[in-house]
Amino acid sequence: MTKNEKFLELLGEKYPSVQAATSEIINLEAILRLPKGTEHFVSDLHGEYEAFCHIMNNKSGAIREKVDMLYDKILPENERAKFATLIYYPQQIIEEMKVHGGDNINEWYKTNLYRLVDVCRLVASKYTRSKVRKKLPAYCGYIIEELINVDRTNFNKEEYYNGIFDAIIELGRAEAYIISLATVIKNLVVDHLHIVGDIFDRGEAPEKILDMLCEQESLDIQWGNHDMLWMGAAMGQDACIANVVTISLKYGNADVLESGYGISLRELAFYADRYMSYDKHFDPSITGQKISKDDIELSAKMRKAIFFIMLKKEAQTIKRHPEYNMSPIIDRLDTENGTLEINGTKVQLNSNDFPTIDKNDPYKLTEEEERIFNGLKKSFLSSEKLRRHLDFFFEKGALYNIYNGNLIFHGCIPLDENGDYAKFKVGNVSYYGKSLMDYCEQCVRQAYVAYTAGRTNTYCLDLAWYLWCGELSPLFGKDKMTTFERVYIDDKKWHHEQKNSYYKLCQQKQWCEKLLRDFGIEGEHCHIINGHVPVKEIDGENPIKAEGKLLVIDGGFCKAYHKTTGIAGYTLIYNSHGLELAAHEPFTGIANAIKNCTDIHSRVRVFERISNRMTVAETDNGKEIYSRIDDLKELVAKYRMYECQI
Repeated sequence: MTKNEKFLELLGEKYPSVQAATSEIINLEAILRLPKGTEHFVSDLHGEYEAFCHIMNNKSGAIREKVDMLYDKILPENERAKFATLIYYPQQIIEEMKVHGGDNINEWYKTNLYRLVDVCRLVASKYTRSKVRKKLPAYCGYIIEELINVDRTNFNKEEYYNGIFDAIIELGRAEAYIISLATVIKNLVVDHLHIVGDIFDRGEAPEKILDMLCEQESLDIQWGNHDMLWMGAAMGQDACIANVVTISLKYGNADVLESGYGISLRELAFYADRYMSYDKHFDPSITGQKISKDDIELSAKMRKAIFFIMLKKEAQTIKRHPEYNMSPIIDRLDTENGTLEINGTKVQLNSNDFPTIDKNDPYKLTEEEERIFNGLKKSFLSSEKLRRHLDFFFEKGALYNIYNGNLIFHGCIPLDENGDYAKFKVGNVSYYGKSLMDYCEQCVRQAYVAYTAGRTNTYCLDLAWYLWCGELSPLFGKDKMTTFERVYIDDKKWHHEQKNSYYKLCQQKQWCEKLLRDFGIEGEHCHIINGHVPVKEIDGENPIKAEGKLLVIDGGFCKAYHKTTGIAGYTLIYNSHGLELAAHEPFTGIANAIKNCTDIHSRVRVFERISNRMTVAETDNGKEIYSRIDDLKELVAKYRMYECQI
């Protein structure tokens, strides 16, 4: 038997007759004509859990849009806001109504059950019944399916329809059905979620965001440089571990390590308090948190202690890899005179207090540093939750993704100063453009394979650190990372990090179209979608570049960016009608959203409208369906040929 004959034989086991195969062809042909599912793009979350929860609940305004579509002429704006908030936070709103609803609670249940069914019917209308059925909860799926598919204009079923609601309330199941309907609506409004990098760092709860993402049915992740840093740390890369601890302490997020991942900083705290002097330049950058003077000083000492370890671990990593073309800070540091050599210039530091750096052997950790670091590394490698999140990143993530004609990646495609693809040389081989992206991902995955087998692939694992901060890293996109300079040099001109030439050329439509072609993508409605670099809308910067061919959706989710960007993040919705970019104002908290029915105020900009509504046939899924149809038609032909022979 040929390979194709074997495949058809296996296919025949699932569709054992002409009738079965042709029925499936009819079903697939119908699916091709349905509207394209909605995609939701979110980037640079940076641990902002509450804001992310709300974006996931309101789907960047898509749910409110459905509510307005149904009730704009029926309900006033404040009532629509209340109803939308019920969909976002059903459990909390029900609890409030039970306290304040009085004798009208049953009427409130019935009214909102009717409305929720209407919205559910609307959002389910673009899918097959089979797909909707899979989204329904097992215990009440049949009832919900009946409610959203009953023809309310059918006089014969009016009593049947109303009777279901009456029975739900009389049996005390109204709360469960309201919560279930709200969940189904949120699951159906968006068909697929894209996270365009940087879940970690700065914000207070990245681990909670990841727990939430692990429950999503359909999503992909494009790794960001902050994600890669944590991935490297989870696999035991020393410089990554030291950086993760340093950044966590910088932003006052020790709880992410200790409570979130069970990584104890106790020994580091004892060591730092004993051996480190306080230096205000290591004070944590804390937004909206109250912290005592003693805690600030201890945190600064801890950060200072791990900072010196970080400098040594980074130097050791760089020395193993001349292809990185990097110069360790320690090699350019004069600890006696307190200067740092930068591009041939000796720059004065604000301190020459480097108690653990031995000028005769600057890369070597002291005995105490070795003990502290080994304990930290053991904690990283033994954290069950961190391992689970690492597995999730590799299962759902990649360096870039091509999805429905869009090229999605976090940072950039590194270019040289002439605008050509920059070449990353490994021995006699040069990687650039798409090949660089593929090489980097392959290396990181090889490090992960070794890690899961209980081994260490040092060469590949070190690349995780380079992807965090290297000049030719497609996740970083700058000439250097000035972490040391920002701490030890007061003159801010030395803090500058030069962006890669990509960020200039990506403004040009012709260049973006070339990049898309190099990745095998062409078409009127194809785009590049990036995160990573916050768009400073406050300065008039536009997230839509190159005449709409490139979109930057990092508008500053992180609270630390709000003052410089003027907003609190961009998100993108891509539905069957086109692309909508939402610019969000700062979120005032879930408690306030529930109490006052306040949403994240968003300015939605429809910047690309598709004249003929896009169908499943025009998507990647559509291509797969066409292929399945071809296979089934071949199977039908085989059956009929066999019938003729008989």
